[in-house]
Amino acid sequence: MAWEQNLVCFNTFAADEPHTLATYEKHDGYKSWRKILAGKMTPEQVVEIVKASGLRGRGGAGFPTGLKWSFMPKTDAQKYLVCNSDESEPGTSHDREVLRYNPHALVEGMAIAGFAMGATIAYNYIRGEFIDEPVPRFEAAVKEAYDAGLLGTNIQDSGIDFELYTFVGAGAYICGEETALLESLEGKPGKPRFKPPFPANYGLYGKPTTINNTQSLACIPKILDKGAAWFAALGPENSGGTALFSVSGHVEKPGNYELPMGIPFNDLLELCGGVWGGRELKAVIPGGSSCRVLPADIIMDCTMDYTSLQAAGSSFGTGAVMVMDETTCMVKVLRRIARFYMAESCGQCTPCREGTGWLYRMLTRIVAGEGRKEDLDHLLDVANKIEGHTICALGDAAAWPVQSFLEHFLHEFEYMIENRGRSIVDGAADAAA
Repeated sequence: MAWEQNLVCFNTFAADEPHTLATYEKHDGYKSWRKILAGKMTPEQVVEIVKASGLRGRGGAGFPTGLKWSFMPKTDAQKYLVCNSDESEPGTSHDREVLRYNPHALVEGMAIAGFAMGATIAYNYIRGEFIDEPVPRFEAAVKEAYDAGLLGTNIQDSGIDFELYTFVGAGAYICGEETALLESLEGKPGKPRFKPPFPANYGLYGKPTTINNTQSLACIPKILDKGAAWFAALGPENSGGTALFSVSGHVEKPGNYELPMGIPFNDLLELCGGVWGGRELKAVIPGGSSCRVLPADIIMDCTMDYTSLQAAGSSFGTGAVMVMDETTCMVKVLRRIARFYMAESCGQCTPCREGTGWLYRMLTRIVAGEGRKEDLDHLLDVANKIEGHTICALGDAAAWPVQSFLEHFLHEFEYMIENRGRSIVDGAADAAA
């Protein structure tokens, strides 16, 4: 397939030691950065190229990366760049692969981003659970870059300064939210800040700061090397480039797949070997557990990009595709998701702190066979009162699964309540027997 010749993040993975500087440079690594150090590009040119590429943040929000960079104040004051490698969204497992197998793409991407915005100091905030391999790999790549004279002060007599540091978090999901991440980076409890002010004006240590996702920054070197038009053409309008899809659940070949944005879901499923055991597809969460679930008849008509999934009633999110077959009890899945958001709420906002607990307890009651018909109205009412009433989006992330599961699979909840905790899947199995 043609897209196999246009890999952006996985382009060095086939090598024996893909994480090393030697391998990265064999694949044109640091070509774009050296061009900048030679004075052949201005910060303004870099920002415009990234804007034209159509790159959107791969961390979940999908905000245009180049536009975000343009918000950084054009002053001589100290400015910071922070990479969000705190990959904690359930179902998402691709940023760690960049850290593990192509860390130099991230190092170069961060250096280019820092130059484009005038940020001379950068931090990569990495999830604490990645301490075994991704963290040492990234730190080794940073050291190689320093030893090669590609980072530091007045790099190669270019007048460009860029210092890069690693920070390892403590494994809190809430620190994936950019302002909670900044609080944690400053040594405080990871709790989101009120916005405004936004990080571009008041960020790390009160200075202008931009936070980008790992995958977003790792795309930058290839964009500058091959051009904005090349990257944009890999995906549909408003969804340029490739994406790393983390496909999990009931498929024959779960894993990470770098594919063009806009690939039809049916093609993605086929590449993953289809639904395991020849079973029927029931539902898919297309972008991590915080995204709205889509039943099979809707997702099969979707392409995997921001526009199509939004029109279908969900979102691209982090590109974490969670596949569920016909044997899945949707009530139990929602209960498990609700438990996660209850446990990970930082407790700062009352609707989230109290509401997530109510959602989990009501779902637990239903699964235990003690549900009441009015619980379904209460679930939706609580979810609606959480959504849009919290400082950060964790409240929305807890509400959206509840709203969408009840919208598309209400009959399963009604069946379980009427049958005292027995799932509709078990009922269908008994009927078939």
